[in-house]
Amino acid sequence: MNNKFDIKYYSISKKLKRDRKITEEFEVMLNNLSLEEIIALKLELASKIIKGKLYGLNIYNNLPIIAKDAAVKYAFSACRTKAAAAAMLGISYRRLMQLQKEYNYSSFFEG
Repeated sequence: MNNKFDIKYYSISKKLKRDRKITEEFEVMLNNLSLEEIIALKLELASKIIKGKLYGLNIYNNLPIIAKDAAVKYAFSACRTKAAAAAMLGISYRRLMQLQKEYNYSSFFEG
C-alpha cells in the first residue's frame, strides 16, 4: 500500500511523451549527447528565438539551481520512496520535503 513516504510512480520520459514533447527516436538521439552538449544546445536554441540576446538572464549563476531542479525530478522518477530519493540526492528527508513543498514536483509529473 502507498503511504506518505512512498513516491507515486513517476517517469519524466512518459510525461514528456504524454505531452507529445518527445518521441522514442528523440530519446535515442538525446542519449548520444553529453549533459554539457544538451545544456549548450538548449541555450543555443533558446537564444535563436530572441536573436542570440540572452543578456541579463544571469545564466551562469542560475545553472546550479537548474541542475538541482533536474536532479530532484530525476530522483523522484528513479526512487520508490521519498527517503530513497533524499538519500540519492545526499540531502535530508526534511530538506526534500521542503523542496517538494516549495516547487510542487508532483504537479510537474501529473500536469
